[in-house]
Amino acid sequence: MSDTHAQSVAFVRHDSIPPSPPPATQAGAVKWMRENLFSTWLNAAMTIIAVYFIARLVGFAFPWFWNGVWDADTIKECREIVAAAGNTTGACFAVLVDRWDHLLFGFKYPQAEYWRPTLAFVLLIVAILPVLFSNHFPRKMLILTGLYPFIAFWLIWGGSLWVPLFILASIFLTMAVFRAVESMSVSMRTMLAAVVGVLSGLGLAYLLYSGATELWFISDSIGTADAFSTVASLVFKALSVFTYIFFIPMGIFVGYAIFNDAEDGGLVTLVTALAAIYLLLAYALGPVSSAINSIIPIELEAVPSRDMGGYMLSMILGVICVSLSIPLGILLALGRQSNMPLIKGVCVVFIEFIRGVPLITLLFVANVMLAYFMPPQSNFDLILRVIIMITMFSSAYIAEVIRGGLAALPKGQYEAADSLGLNYTQATRLIILPQALKISIPGIVNVAVGLFKDTTLVSVISMFDIVGMIRGPIQQSTDWISIYWEVYLFAAGVFFIVCFSISKYSQWLERQLATDHR
Repeated sequence: MSDTHAQSVAFVRHDSIPPSPPPATQAGAVKWMRENLFSTWLNAAMTIIAVYFIARLVGFAFPWFWNGVWDADTIKECREIVAAAGNTTGACFAVLVDRWDHLLFGFKYPQAEYWRPTLAFVLLIVAILPVLFSNHFPRKMLILTGLYPFIAFWLIWGGSLWVPLFILASIFLTMAVFRAVESMSVSMRTMLAAVVGVLSGLGLAYLLYSGATELWFISDSIGTADAFSTVASLVFKALSVFTYIFFIPMGIFVGYAIFNDAEDGGLVTLVTALAAIYLLLAYALGPVSSAINSIIPIELEAVPSRDMGGYMLSMILGVICVSLSIPLGILLALGRQSNMPLIKGVCVVFIEFIRGVPLITLLFVANVMLAYFMPPQSNFDLILRVIIMITMFSSAYIAEVIRGGLAALPKGQYEAADSLGLNYTQATRLIILPQALKISIPGIVNVAVGLFKDTTLVSVISMFDIVGMIRGPIQQSTDWISIYWEVYLFAAGVFFIVCFSISKYSQWLERQLATDHR
């Protein structure tokens, strides 16, 4: 049988036959279209309708783009060129060529200094790369990231180089103070907490007393000319009386809270560090930087904040406010979950109040009312006021996003930190926050994108960002009056590039960190 079987086998294959290619309808673009566009009769109908409307839109807009004029001095000349070419429609892109500098830098920023914000933008990309893609760039580049805010401040605003350098030195000294207090023994920290508590209580009581006096002054300034003024005046008087009553109890309560937290160490450490940086910036910044600059003068032409505008202003507000609102939002989220009633109460009131007020209202407050609460003859820069209000607004929303991340952590994570003998600051920094922030990435990015777009609201308080430039100096000029689509499409394009890039990066980061815990 074996011989017969061997003779019947003419050939034995030693390797497998290569797989046949799949049918054309089950691979490539055809498969994707069948699964996503024509999977059911309803999807097929919607696809056909969508393609029809897209084709109509492209057919309508394409001639407008194709016949666009790039070389003209006025909108009238643009239209004459389009008509001379025998076209019925055509875009006037010449406004972008003629006013590109105004759209990007505003109309007051010195033209000879355009290299400064341009260099600051290039350095921003270089400085942010090691933060966004830490696995692909050397960690030494983080030194540039830490130095960038001070370099950018000097490049954009100008003035003496020693001002940002002293601010940087103050931050290092504050970090040293923070570390020193954190590493103190309980007995020494208790003595420090007693001193800091007394000073903080007295300082808060003084601020509340001054605030009550200012509120009473505002109520008298409003007057009682009509019903609305009368009600507003009574409200400010009520707030003033409330503050007068509680300024001493609040000071005592804060001082006792700091002293009572000496064993844990988180509150006294933070308050001491904040006091250190306040003293350095309030009393040493001006004299020290001026003295050094008189010996070694390194200066650029100073540019007032009022002279900044265009897309540069939107980038400044977006980058600064997002960078500041994330750490402030973390502090608010931690404060809202604190066991100390005062800290928790302040954070809850702040978050709920800010989230209940429109951003445009806060911008009007920054433009008009904030100066009333400052000492007489104080020069509080408008762009700084706007940064404060936008940062407060976005930090309240980020705080709620991060609070959701903190609430999503299992209780065992907190218990594990306690079992390791970590104090509150160490447990929060090393165990709790890294996990909570990873969960909160989508929400934080959503707030950041919304905040970056909301920076265009500053145009309503006479700040000439890119939208303010379009609505003001460009559209109201005789050369480019009544021009709309070209400039607004340009503004939409530059905002879309930044926001879409942020969105795609967040999706990539979520995949890298595996935030779904698979």
